[in-house]
Amino acid sequence: MYVAADISNALAGDIIDRHPRRIIFNPGAENPKLAAQAQSNGIKTLEACTLVMLRTGQF
Repeated sequence: MYVAADISNALAGDIIDRHPRRIIFNPGAENPKLAAQAQSNGIKTLEACTLVMLRTGQF
């Protein structure tokens, strides 16, 4: 996720309905409300930088 919480909150239903395997909240895009919704729907969440994850082989 690269969008601020106010935007991702508006998209939460669509995101949850697509049931991704995980949601990565990049720095500045953290959203505890959406993370809780996702986790309660069996979606893993992570607060991390995808660019760092790619660079270090974690993604």
